[in-house]
Amino acid sequence: MKLARRSFLHLAAASAALSAANRVAWARDYPRRPVRIVVGFRAGSATDVDARLIAQPLSERLGKQFIVDDRPGAGGNIAAETVVTAASDGYTLLLMSVGNAVNATLYRKLNFDIVRDIAPVGATMRTASVMVVNPSVPAKTIPEFIAYAKANAGKVNYASGGYGSAPNMAAELFKMMTGVNLVHVPYSSSPMPDLLSGQIQVFFTPLPATISFVRNGKLRALGVTSAVRSDALPDVPAIAEFVPGYVANVWHGIGAPRRTPGGIVTELNQAINAVLADPTIKQRYANLGAEPMPMTPDAFGKFVVAEIAKWAKVIKFAGIKPI
Repeated sequence: MKLARRSFLHLAAASAALSAANRVAWARDYPRRPVRIVVGFRAGSATDVDARLIAQPLSERLGKQFIVDDRPGAGGNIAAETVVTAASDGYTLLLMSVGNAVNATLYRKLNFDIVRDIAPVGATMRTASVMVVNPSVPAKTIPEFIAYAKANAGKVNYASGGYGSAPNMAAELFKMMTGVNLVHVPYSSSPMPDLLSGQIQVFFTPLPATISFVRNGKLRALGVTSAVRSDALPDVPAIAEFVPGYVANVWHGIGAPRRTPGGIVTELNQAINAVLADPTIKQRYANLGAEPMPMTPDAFGKFVVAEIAKWAKVIKFAGIKPI
């Protein structure tokens, strides 16, 4: 027996309305079980630390456990693909970083598009890197370093964690904006021993990893990569004071599979921003040389798109070949 066309349309409309109502009700009940935050780097890394920093207060605020799941490999792409292919139900989230913006250009054959396939939930934090030199380098200011590097073109080495890493990108942006010729020396382990011994002259490194060496005089800080000075090193100028427009922050945020219901994204965003407003969390970030970076989902999405465009220009300038 066939349904009349009008009856069929009425039934379909009622079904769609019921489905939408169910989705809203389901979002209001979120979360009903533990939530995974997938991290693309090893335990103890900056992204892992950030994920754990927000996981506990989110668990307390939303009433279900937020579990950190480290999936290191391929510069964070393994973790990203894990989330892209997960169910769009809000129970698998991605701890995003500046590396995801870099990878969008650096890797030729990704199985996903970070903008298309990950729904932005909200940013969590940003931290400056600091440009440090071995004390044997005679320059004590950014202008002096630029002059020294130009006088010794091709003889000044800078360290990084590999092509596409935050130190690599920060250094190449500096080269692009100042016209200096620095030699890239990538490391698979910490370059700190070679930097301290003077075999490597320059390192653009996240503040938490280097601040103790700066304070004890084993390394000299020339500038921080944020737009303004860092409270952690208030006497160290921002590179932007001498190179207008230079900014190379490390940042993190939360993303979800692209079809995650808007109600869940909104609830997560509000919870994350409430956590970031907590004075205790602010102080914990400050202790790491970082600061909270609350954003709406829309603002975070636009921020990621802008970061992809920014680092694509640097990769093209540096001639870094896609992997």
